[in-house]
Amino acid sequence: MSEPRQILVTSALPYANGSIHLGHMLEYIQTDMWVRYQKLRGNQCLYVCADDAHGSAIMLRAEKEGITPEQLIANVQAEHSADFADFLVDFDNFHSTHSEENRELSSLIYTRLRDAGHIATRSVTQYFDPEKGMFLADRFIKGTCPKCATEDQYGDNCEKCGATYAPTELKNPKSAISGATPVLRDSQHFFFKLPDFQAMLQQWTRSGTLQDAVANKLAEWLDSGLQEWDISRDAPYFGFEIPGEPGKYFYVWLDAPIGYMASFKNLCARRPELDFDAFWREGSETELYHFIGKDIVNFHALFWPAMLEGAGFRKPTAVNVHGYLTVNGAKMSKSRGTFIKARTYLDHLQPEYLRYYYAAKLGRGVDDLDLNLEDFVQKVNSDLVGKVVNIASRCAGFIHKGNDGVMVAGDAAPELSEAFLAAAPSIAEAYEARDFGRAMREIMALADRANAWIADKAPWSLAKQEGKQDEVQAICAQGINLFRQLVIFLKPVLPILAADAEAFLNVAPLTWNDHQSRLENHKLNPFKALMSRIEPAKVEAMVAASKEDLLAAEAKTAPAGNGELTKDPLSAEIEFDTFAAVDLRVALIVKAEAVPGADKLLQLTLDIGDERRNVFSGIKSAYPDPSQLEGRLTMMVANLKPRKMRFGVSEGMVMAAGPGGEEIYLLSPDSGAKPGQRIK
Repeated sequence: MSEPRQILVTSALPYANGSIHLGHMLEYIQTDMWVRYQKLRGNQCLYVCADDAHGSAIMLRAEKEGITPEQLIANVQAEHSADFADFLVDFDNFHSTHSEENRELSSLIYTRLRDAGHIATRSVTQYFDPEKGMFLADRFIKGTCPKCATEDQYGDNCEKCGATYAPTELKNPKSAISGATPVLRDSQHFFFKLPDFQAMLQQWTRSGTLQDAVANKLAEWLDSGLQEWDISRDAPYFGFEIPGEPGKYFYVWLDAPIGYMASFKNLCARRPELDFDAFWREGSETELYHFIGKDIVNFHALFWPAMLEGAGFRKPTAVNVHGYLTVNGAKMSKSRGTFIKARTYLDHLQPEYLRYYYAAKLGRGVDDLDLNLEDFVQKVNSDLVGKVVNIASRCAGFIHKGNDGVMVAGDAAPELSEAFLAAAPSIAEAYEARDFGRAMREIMALADRANAWIADKAPWSLAKQEGKQDEVQAICAQGINLFRQLVIFLKPVLPILAADAEAFLNVAPLTWNDHQSRLENHKLNPFKALMSRIEPAKVEAMVAASKEDLLAAEAKTAPAGNGELTKDPLSAEIEFDTFAAVDLRVALIVKAEAVPGADKLLQLTLDIGDERRNVFSGIKSAYPDPSQLEGRLTMMVANLKPRKMRFGVSEGMVMAAGPGGEEIYLLSPDSGAKPGQRIK
C-alpha cells in the first residue's frame, strides 16, 4: 500500500470588500469537493484560504462607513466565513492577508528578490489628489471625454464613444474621491523584473502544470515578451510598507498570493505536527495545488511562480483553472434577479442541491458553467431524490418491519455488486482529474441500475405473498448495500447526506475503501427522510429576493424631487436622412482580445466580407473572457470616421446595448446573416 500523499490546496482569495455570490461559490465548492475526495482516500490534504484584505478600495470604503479598515475586514471576514461554512466548504484554515505572517513573508520574498537583482526602480508620473493627499488610479479620476465631450467619464475610457486615452488627456479632470482638481506629480515606483524569468516560465507553463488551453493563452503573452510589473503604491494605502522605503506600500497583488503561504504558516503554528518548510522549500516532494478562475491566470501562472523562483521557494504542482458562472445562459444580472448572493441562496435552499449541480456540470477544462435554474430543479430532484435516496426509502421499511431492522447476509445480485466494485477506479480517476461531471454520470448510471433491479424484483409485491419474506429481506439488504456504496462515491460532494446516511446505516464515518465491503447481519437505525425535493417556488422566491436587493439599493440612490423624469440628452431627435447615412453591416468577430493597459477596452478584428477592420470597444466589463466572442456575428457602423486612439486606430463601432458594467449586450443579427451584408 502506497504512502499517503501530502497535499496543500488553496482557492483564490475573496476580496474583503463585498459579499460572496454564487459565481464565487463555484470555485470554493469545486476545491472543497476535491479536497474531501483526497481526505476520503486517506491522504493528508490541507485546504487553506484567506480574505484578500488590502488596497485603496478597502481603505476608501472603511472611511466612507466611518470605521477603520481593520474593522471593515473583520466584519467581512465574519460574513465570508459564515457563508463558506454554511455551504459546507471545510477549510483547514481561513485567514487574512492582513496578518503578521503575511507581513513577514512578503518582506522576506521582496528582500530576496531585491538582493538577487530582480527589483527595478523608476519615476512614474500620475495624477495626485491635493485635497485627499493621494495618487489616483485611473478609476478614481473623472472628467470630460477629449473626443466626444461627454462629461463624467473615467480616466482611461469613454463609456459613450468608446475612446481610450491617458488620464492626462481628460478635460476638466476631477478626483472621483474628493471632487478636487488633480495635479500631476512624479513618484518613485518599484518594479518586479518579470522578464528575468522568461525562460523558466516558458518551460514551466508547458510542463503539465496547466490545462492546455491556459498554457496556450500564456504562450501569447510569453511570445510577445514580458514586461516589468509595478509592485508599489504610494501612501496613503492600506497594506504593508515596503521594507526600508517609508511611504511606499506593496501593491495588493504582490502580497495576495503570499497569503496562501501565510495562512498555512498560521495553521502550522496551531498544529505542531505540520512543517511549513516541508511544504514550501525548493525541491519539496509535497504537492501544491491552486484553484483559480480564468480571469487571474496571469497573476498565478506568470507573476507568482516567478516570485517563488526568485525567492528560493517551490512552485505549484498545478494551477487548476475554471471558467465563469452564467445563470440561465447569460451573465449574472441584478435586474433579472440572477446575481444571487450566497446568503440569499442559503435563505431559500439547501447547500447540497447546488454542490451536486455544480459537480454534475464541472469538467476539468476552463469552459463556463451555466446554472440553468429549471434544469437545476429537475436534475437534483431526479438524481438525488428520485434515484439515490429512493433506494434507501424503498428498502428500509421492509427490513424494519420484516426483520427488526437487521440486514440479512448474502449477495442477492452478484453481477450488480461486481459492477459497482468495477466502477470505483474510474470514478476515483474522474475525481482526481477534477472531472466531477463524469464522476456524477457514472455514479448515477449505477443508481439507475440499482433502481431498475429493485423495480424488477418488486419487493413490495413479494411482501404480500406467502413464503416470500426471505426473498424480500435478501433484496432489500442488497439494495441498502448498493445505497451505501453510492453514498461513499458521493461523499465528497454531499457531506450532510453522507453523515445522515451513516447515522441511518449505523456505521462509523465511511472511507473510500469501505466500498469494497458489505453490511451483513447488521442492524439499521430507523429510517428518516434524507433529502426533500426542491420546490420550484423556493427558487422563484430566491430570484425575487435577489431583485428586491437591487430595488433596495436603487431606492437608496434615487434622486429626491417631484418624480418628473429629466429628459435624456441622448433622446434628442435627428433627421431621417442623417440616420439613413449610417452604414450598418453584419460583421464576423474573427479575433477578440483585451487591450494591455486599458481597463475597459477589447480589441476586435472584424470581417465585413470584402475586408477586415480593427475596432476598439469598451465592453470588457461584460466579456472578461474575450475569446467567447470569437466566431460570433454582430453589427457594426462601417462608415464611422477612423479614430486614432492611444492603443491604435479604431475603424468603426460595434453595436451594443445595456445599462453598462457587466450588463452590456453585443447586438447580433438574425441567424442566416452573412459577414458584409448591409442592414437596411
